[in-house]
Amino acid sequence: MKITDMKLYHVKPRWLFLKIETDEGIAGWGEPIVEGRALTVATAIEELKRYLIGEDPLRIEHHWQIMYRGTFYRGGPVLVSAISGIEQALWDIKGKFHNMPVYEMLGGRVRDKIRMYSHCGGATPEEFAANAKLRVAAGFQAIKTGVDAPVRNVDSLAFVESQVNKFAAAREAVGSGVDIAIDFHGRVSPAMAIRLAVALEPYYPMFIEEPCLPENVDQLLRVAESTSIPIATGERLFTRWGFREALEKGAVAIVQPDLCHAGGIFESRKIAAMAETYYASVAPHNPLGPISLASCLQLDACTPNFLIQEHPSMAEKWDLGEGYLSKPFEVIDGHVAIPEGPGLGIEINEEALIERSFGGDWDTPRLAYDDGSFAEW
Repeated sequence: MKITDMKLYHVKPRWLFLKIETDEGIAGWGEPIVEGRALTVATAIEELKRYLIGEDPLRIEHHWQIMYRGTFYRGGPVLVSAISGIEQALWDIKGKFHNMPVYEMLGGRVRDKIRMYSHCGGATPEEFAANAKLRVAAGFQAIKTGVDAPVRNVDSLAFVESQVNKFAAAREAVGSGVDIAIDFHGRVSPAMAIRLAVALEPYYPMFIEEPCLPENVDQLLRVAESTSIPIATGERLFTRWGFREALEKGAVAIVQPDLCHAGGIFESRKIAAMAETYYASVAPHNPLGPISLASCLQLDACTPNFLIQEHPSMAEKWDLGEGYLSKPFEVIDGHVAIPEGPGLGIEINEEALIERSFGGDWDTPRLAYDDGSFAEW
Protein backbone atom coordinates (compact mmCIF):
# COMPACT_ATOMS: atom_id res chain seq x y z
CA MET A 1 0.00 0.00 0.00
CA LYS A 2 1.25 3.48 -0.92
CA ILE A 3 0.22 7.02 -0.05
CA THR A 4 -1.13 8.68 -3.19
CA ASP A 5 -2.45 12.08 -2.06
CA MET A 6 -2.93 14.41 0.91
CA LYS A 7 -5.82 16.88 0.93
CA LEU A 8 -6.43 19.76 3.34
CA TYR A 9 -9.75 21.34 4.35
CA HIS A 10 -10.03 24.62 6.27
CA VAL A 11 -13.41 24.36 7.98
CA LYS A 12 -15.42 26.51 10.38
CA PRO A 13 -15.09 27.53 13.10
CA ARG A 14 -11.23 27.42 12.99
CA TRP A 15 -10.17 23.89 12.09
CA LEU A 16 -7.86 22.26 9.55
CA PHE A 17 -8.62 18.69 8.49
CA LEU A 18 -6.27 16.38 6.56
CA LYS A 19 -7.22 13.42 4.38
CA ILE A 20 -4.51 10.96 3.37
CA GLU A 21 -5.42 8.70 0.45
CA THR A 22 -3.84 5.40 -0.61
CA ASP A 23 -3.71 3.24 -3.73
CA GLU A 24 -5.86 0.60 -2.00
CA GLY A 25 -8.79 2.96 -1.49
CA ILE A 26 -8.25 3.32 2.28
CA ALA A 27 -8.20 6.92 3.50
CA GLY A 28 -7.31 8.32 6.90
CA TRP A 29 -8.19 11.58 8.62
CA GLY A 30 -6.20 13.84 10.94
CA GLU A 31 -6.43 17.33 12.42
CA PRO A 32 -3.14 19.24 12.00
CA ILE A 33 -3.62 22.73 13.41
CA VAL A 34 -2.11 25.57 15.37
CA GLU A 35 -4.95 27.88 16.30
CA GLY A 36 -4.27 31.21 14.56
CA ARG A 37 -1.56 29.64 12.37
CA ALA A 38 -3.57 27.19 10.26
CA LEU A 39 -2.16 28.53 6.99
CA THR A 40 1.39 28.11 8.28
CA VAL A 41 0.71 24.51 9.31
CA ALA A 42 -0.87 23.86 5.91
CA THR A 43 2.43 24.94 4.31
CA ALA A 44 4.31 22.53 6.60
CA ILE A 45 1.99 19.74 5.49
CA GLU A 46 2.75 20.50 1.85
CA GLU A 47 6.48 20.31 2.61
CA LEU A 48 6.13 16.96 4.39
CA LYS A 49 3.94 15.71 1.55
CA ARG A 50 7.00 15.60 -0.74
CA TYR A 51 8.45 12.86 1.46
CA LEU A 52 5.24 10.95 2.18
CA ILE A 53 3.79 10.47 -1.31
CA GLY A 54 4.65 6.96 -2.45
CA GLU A 55 5.48 5.71 1.06
CA ASP A 56 3.85 2.82 2.93
CA PRO A 57 1.34 4.40 5.37
CA LEU A 58 1.63 1.51 7.83
CA ARG A 59 5.21 2.42 8.86
CA ILE A 60 4.00 5.11 11.27
CA GLU A 61 6.93 5.23 13.70
CA HIS A 62 9.45 5.24 10.85
CA HIS A 63 7.73 8.18 9.17
CA TRP A 64 7.37 10.05 12.48
CA GLN A 65 11.10 9.81 13.11
CA ILE A 66 11.97 11.04 9.63
CA MET A 67 9.47 13.91 9.70
CA TYR A 68 10.60 15.02 13.16
CA ARG A 69 14.35 14.50 12.89
CA GLY A 70 14.94 14.57 9.14
CA THR A 71 15.43 18.30 8.55
CA PHE A 72 17.95 18.90 11.37
CA TYR A 73 15.74 21.50 13.09
CA ARG A 74 13.07 19.84 15.17
CA GLY A 75 10.27 20.61 17.60
CA GLY A 76 8.04 23.64 17.91
CA PRO A 77 4.31 24.11 17.41
CA VAL A 78 4.18 24.30 13.61
CA LEU A 79 6.26 21.24 12.70
CA VAL A 80 4.97 19.01 15.49
CA SER A 81 1.34 19.99 14.86
CA ALA A 82 1.74 19.13 11.18
CA ILE A 83 3.27 15.78 12.16
CA SER A 84 0.46 15.22 14.69
CA GLY A 85 -2.30 15.47 12.09
CA ILE A 86 -0.40 13.25 9.67
CA GLU A 87 0.22 10.69 12.41
CA GLN A 88 -3.48 10.59 13.33
CA ALA A 89 -4.42 9.98 9.70
CA LEU A 90 -1.83 7.18 9.39
CA TRP A 91 -3.24 5.43 12.48
CA ASP A 92 -6.72 5.80 10.97
CA ILE A 93 -5.48 4.06 7.82
CA LYS A 94 -3.67 1.34 9.78
CA GLY A 95 -6.76 0.63 11.88
CA LYS A 96 -8.95 0.37 8.80
CA PHE A 97 -6.37 -1.89 7.12
CA HIS A 98 -6.38 -4.28 10.10
CA ASN A 99 -10.09 -3.69 10.87
CA MET A 100 -9.58 -2.65 14.48
CA PRO A 101 -9.67 0.54 16.56
CA VAL A 102 -6.37 2.31 17.21
CA TYR A 103 -6.56 1.52 20.92
CA GLU A 104 -6.56 -2.21 20.15
CA MET A 105 -3.20 -1.78 18.42
CA LEU A 106 -1.89 0.10 21.47
CA GLY A 107 -2.66 -2.66 23.96
CA GLY A 108 -6.45 -2.72 24.12
CA ARG A 109 -8.93 -0.84 26.25
CA VAL A 110 -8.47 -0.53 30.00
CA ARG A 111 -11.88 1.02 30.76
CA ASP A 112 -15.50 0.71 29.68
CA LYS A 113 -16.31 4.40 29.07
CA ILE A 114 -14.55 7.75 28.97
CA ARG A 115 -15.27 10.51 31.48
CA MET A 116 -15.65 14.01 30.02
CA TYR A 117 -15.62 17.52 31.39
CA SER A 118 -17.38 20.49 29.83
CA HIS A 119 -16.39 24.13 29.66
CA CYS A 120 -18.50 26.47 31.76
CA GLY A 121 -18.38 30.16 32.59
CA GLY A 122 -20.33 33.29 33.34
CA ALA A 123 -19.84 37.01 33.69
CA THR A 124 -21.21 37.04 37.24
CA PRO A 125 -21.30 34.54 40.13
CA GLU A 126 -25.00 34.05 39.53
CA GLU A 127 -24.55 33.37 35.82
CA PHE A 128 -21.68 30.96 36.41
CA ALA A 129 -23.70 29.09 39.07
CA ALA A 130 -26.68 28.81 36.72
CA ASN A 131 -24.50 27.54 33.86
CA ALA A 132 -22.83 25.03 36.17
CA LYS A 133 -26.24 23.66 37.10
CA LEU A 134 -27.07 23.30 33.40
CA ARG A 135 -23.94 21.24 32.81
CA VAL A 136 -24.80 18.96 35.71
CA ALA A 137 -28.35 18.63 34.43
CA ALA A 138 -26.87 17.56 31.09
CA GLY A 139 -25.05 14.73 32.87
CA PHE A 140 -21.59 16.17 33.46
CA GLN A 141 -19.97 15.56 36.82
CA ALA A 142 -16.97 17.74 35.97
CA ILE A 143 -16.66 21.23 34.50
CA LYS A 144 -13.89 23.73 33.84
CA THR A 145 -13.94 27.49 34.02
CA GLY A 146 -11.28 30.13 33.45
CA VAL A 147 -9.78 33.13 35.19
CA ASP A 148 -11.04 36.41 33.75
CA ALA A 149 -8.63 38.27 31.49
CA PRO A 150 -6.52 40.29 31.47
CA VAL A 151 -4.69 39.71 34.75
CA ARG A 152 -2.00 42.11 35.94
CA ASN A 153 1.27 40.62 37.19
CA VAL A 154 0.27 41.83 40.65
CA ASP A 155 -3.48 42.39 40.60
CA SER A 156 -5.84 43.84 43.18
CA LEU A 157 -7.64 42.24 46.09
CA ALA A 158 -10.86 43.12 44.29
CA PHE A 159 -9.79 40.99 41.32
CA VAL A 160 -8.99 38.02 43.55
CA GLU A 161 -12.33 38.37 45.32
CA SER A 162 -14.19 38.52 42.00
CA GLN A 163 -12.65 35.21 40.86
CA VAL A 164 -13.18 33.49 44.18
CA ASN A 165 -16.79 34.68 44.41
CA LYS A 166 -17.60 33.12 41.03
CA PHE A 167 -15.92 29.83 41.88
CA ALA A 168 -17.59 29.73 45.30
CA ALA A 169 -21.01 30.35 43.75
CA ALA A 170 -20.55 27.44 41.34
CA ARG A 171 -19.33 25.19 44.14
CA GLU A 172 -22.40 26.03 46.24
CA ALA A 173 -24.67 25.46 43.24
CA VAL A 174 -23.41 22.00 42.28
CA GLY A 175 -22.21 20.68 45.63
CA SER A 176 -19.15 18.72 46.62
CA GLY A 177 -19.78 15.77 44.31
CA VAL A 178 -19.00 17.69 41.11
CA ASP A 179 -15.42 18.44 40.07
CA ILE A 180 -14.63 22.02 39.06
CA ALA A 181 -11.30 22.76 37.41
CA ILE A 182 -9.99 26.25 36.71
CA ASP A 183 -7.78 27.35 33.82
CA PHE A 184 -5.34 30.20 34.48
CA HIS A 185 -4.51 30.00 30.75
CA GLY A 186 -0.91 31.07 31.27
CA ARG A 187 -2.16 34.61 31.70
CA VAL A 188 -1.22 34.81 35.39
CA SER A 189 2.23 35.54 36.83
CA PRO A 190 3.67 33.00 39.30
CA ALA A 191 3.28 35.47 42.17
CA MET A 192 -0.36 36.14 41.31
CA ALA A 193 -1.04 32.43 40.70
CA ILE A 194 0.10 31.68 44.25
CA ARG A 195 -2.26 34.31 45.67
CA LEU A 196 -5.19 33.03 43.62
CA ALA A 197 -4.49 29.40 44.53
CA VAL A 198 -4.46 30.21 48.25
CA ALA A 199 -7.80 31.99 47.92
CA LEU A 200 -9.37 29.17 45.86
CA GLU A 201 -8.16 26.25 47.98
CA PRO A 202 -11.18 26.18 50.36
CA TYR A 203 -13.43 25.42 47.36
CA TYR A 204 -11.41 22.35 46.27
CA PRO A 205 -10.61 22.92 42.58
CA MET A 206 -10.04 19.69 40.69
CA PHE A 207 -6.88 21.24 39.22
CA ILE A 208 -5.35 24.53 38.14
CA GLU A 209 -4.45 24.48 34.47
CA GLU A 210 -1.46 26.47 33.21
CA PRO A 211 -1.06 28.53 36.40
CA CYS A 212 1.73 30.39 34.62
CA LEU A 213 3.42 30.26 31.23
CA PRO A 214 5.15 26.90 30.61
CA GLU A 215 8.61 28.06 29.49
CA ASN A 216 10.07 28.32 33.01
CA VAL A 217 9.53 25.01 34.81
CA ASP A 218 11.12 26.27 38.03
CA GLN A 219 8.41 28.91 38.35
CA LEU A 220 5.74 26.31 37.65
CA LEU A 221 7.29 24.24 40.44
CA ARG A 222 7.22 27.28 42.72
CA VAL A 223 3.46 27.51 42.23
CA ALA A 224 2.97 23.76 42.64
CA GLU A 225 4.86 23.74 45.95
CA SER A 226 2.73 26.61 47.29
CA THR A 227 -0.65 24.86 47.05
CA SER A 228 -2.39 21.55 47.61
CA ILE A 229 -4.35 22.01 44.36
CA PRO A 230 -3.05 19.67 41.62
CA ILE A 231 -1.26 21.49 38.80
CA ALA A 232 -2.04 20.64 35.16
CA THR A 233 -0.12 21.75 32.09
CA GLY A 234 0.88 20.55 28.66
CA GLU A 235 -1.19 22.10 25.87
CA ARG A 236 1.84 24.18 24.81
CA LEU A 237 4.42 21.44 25.26
CA PHE A 238 5.57 19.38 22.29
CA THR A 239 6.70 15.73 22.25
CA ARG A 240 7.96 13.75 25.23
CA TRP A 241 11.03 15.97 25.40
CA GLY A 242 8.83 18.97 26.14
CA PHE A 243 7.25 17.19 29.13
CA ARG A 244 10.44 15.74 30.58
CA GLU A 245 11.56 18.59 32.84
CA ALA A 246 8.13 19.31 34.35
CA LEU A 247 7.73 15.63 35.26
CA GLU A 248 11.27 15.20 36.57
CA LYS A 249 10.97 18.25 38.84
CA GLY A 250 7.53 17.31 40.14
CA ALA A 251 5.99 20.52 38.81
CA VAL A 252 2.92 18.84 37.32
CA ALA A 253 0.36 16.35 38.64
CA ILE A 254 -1.75 16.16 35.48
CA VAL A 255 -0.22 16.27 32.00
CA GLN A 256 -2.37 17.65 29.19
CA PRO A 257 -0.86 16.73 25.84
CA ASP A 258 -2.84 18.07 22.90
CA LEU A 259 -2.91 15.28 20.34
CA CYS A 260 -2.99 17.86 17.53
CA HIS A 261 0.15 19.58 18.85
CA ALA A 262 2.20 17.14 20.96
CA GLY A 263 3.10 14.66 18.22
CA GLY A 264 -0.06 12.64 17.68
CA ILE A 265 -1.62 9.58 19.28
CA PHE A 266 1.40 7.34 19.86
CA GLU A 267 3.65 10.18 20.99
CA SER A 268 0.98 11.18 23.53
CA ARG A 269 0.83 7.55 24.67
CA LYS A 270 4.58 7.75 25.27
CA ILE A 271 4.07 10.98 27.25
CA ALA A 272 1.38 9.23 29.30
CA ALA A 273 3.75 6.36 30.04
CA MET A 274 6.41 8.85 31.20
CA ALA A 275 3.83 10.51 33.43
CA GLU A 276 2.83 7.16 34.90
CA THR A 277 6.35 6.66 36.28
CA TYR A 278 5.92 9.92 38.24
CA TYR A 279 2.39 8.97 39.41
CA ALA A 280 0.94 11.76 37.28
CA SER A 281 -2.41 11.57 35.49
CA VAL A 282 -3.31 12.36 31.89
CA ALA A 283 -6.13 14.67 30.80
CA PRO A 284 -5.72 15.35 27.08
CA HIS A 285 -6.22 18.94 25.97
CA ASN A 286 -8.89 19.36 23.29
CA PRO A 287 -10.45 22.70 22.28
CA LEU A 288 -10.70 21.58 18.65
CA GLY A 289 -12.81 19.47 16.32
CA PRO A 290 -14.21 15.96 16.04
CA ILE A 291 -11.07 14.38 14.57
CA SER A 292 -9.09 15.72 17.51
CA LEU A 293 -11.70 14.30 19.88
CA ALA A 294 -11.71 10.94 18.07
CA SER A 295 -7.93 10.74 18.45
CA CYS A 296 -8.15 11.61 22.14
CA LEU A 297 -10.73 8.90 22.77
CA GLN A 298 -8.43 6.29 21.27
CA LEU A 299 -5.70 7.35 23.70
CA ASP A 300 -8.10 7.57 26.64
CA ALA A 301 -9.40 4.07 26.05
CA CYS A 302 -5.99 2.37 26.43
CA THR A 303 -4.18 4.60 28.95
CA PRO A 304 -4.18 3.41 32.58
CA ASN A 305 -3.41 6.83 34.13
CA PHE A 306 -6.07 8.67 32.12
CA LEU A 307 -8.08 11.06 34.32
CA ILE A 308 -10.65 12.93 32.24
CA GLN A 309 -11.20 14.22 28.71
CA GLU A 310 -11.80 17.85 27.77
CA HIS A 311 -14.98 18.50 25.81
CA PRO A 312 -15.45 22.19 24.94
CA SER A 313 -18.91 22.05 23.36
CA MET A 314 -21.65 24.08 24.98
CA ALA A 315 -24.56 24.67 22.63
CA GLU A 316 -23.50 24.03 19.03
CA LYS A 317 -21.92 20.56 19.49
CA TRP A 318 -19.64 21.10 16.47
CA ASP A 319 -16.74 19.50 18.29
CA LEU A 320 -18.80 16.33 18.75
CA GLY A 321 -19.02 16.11 14.97
CA GLU A 322 -22.49 17.56 14.46
CA GLY A 323 -22.68 18.07 10.68
CA TYR A 324 -19.16 16.73 10.12
CA LEU A 325 -19.45 13.08 11.17
CA SER A 326 -21.97 10.57 9.84
CA LYS A 327 -22.46 9.52 13.47
CA PRO A 328 -21.54 12.27 15.96
CA PHE A 329 -20.24 11.37 19.39
CA GLU A 330 -22.75 11.38 22.25
CA VAL A 331 -22.11 12.44 25.82
CA ILE A 332 -24.30 10.34 28.11
CA ASP A 333 -24.14 10.87 31.87
CA GLY A 334 -20.90 12.76 31.43
CA HIS A 335 -19.21 9.94 29.48
CA VAL A 336 -18.56 8.92 25.88
CA ALA A 337 -18.72 5.25 24.94
CA ILE A 338 -15.53 3.52 23.82
CA PRO A 339 -15.43 3.83 20.00
CA GLU A 340 -15.84 0.49 18.25
CA GLY A 341 -15.15 1.24 14.58
CA PRO A 342 -11.80 0.67 12.87
CA GLY A 343 -9.09 3.32 12.98
CA LEU A 344 -10.34 6.46 14.65
CA GLY A 345 -13.87 5.07 14.53
CA ILE A 346 -15.33 7.97 12.54
CA GLU A 347 -16.72 8.64 9.07
CA ILE A 348 -16.26 12.17 7.73
CA ASN A 349 -18.93 13.94 5.68
CA GLU A 350 -16.74 15.59 3.03
CA GLU A 351 -19.67 17.54 1.57
CA ALA A 352 -20.07 19.27 4.92
CA LEU A 353 -16.38 20.19 4.90
CA ILE A 354 -16.81 21.89 1.56
CA GLU A 355 -20.02 23.65 2.66
CA ARG A 356 -18.38 24.97 5.83
CA SER A 357 -14.99 25.76 4.36
CA PHE A 358 -13.35 29.15 4.81
CA GLY A 359 -10.02 30.81 4.15
CA GLY A 360 -8.32 29.52 7.28
CA ASP A 361 -7.58 33.05 8.48
CA TRP A 362 -8.97 32.76 12.05
CA ASP A 363 -6.72 34.73 14.39
CA THR A 364 -6.00 34.53 18.11
CA PRO A 365 -7.74 37.23 20.19
CA ARG A 366 -5.42 39.95 21.44
CA LEU A 367 -5.92 41.71 24.76
CA ALA A 368 -4.46 44.83 26.32
CA TYR A 369 -4.27 46.40 29.76
CA ASP A 370 -5.88 49.78 30.35
CA ASP A 371 -2.55 51.48 29.61
CA GLY A 372 -2.48 49.95 26.13
CA SER A 373 0.27 47.37 26.76
CA PHE A 374 -0.10 43.77 25.61
CA ALA A 375 -1.83 41.29 27.93
CA GLU A 376 -1.79 37.49 27.71
CA TRP A 377 -4.96 35.96 26.31
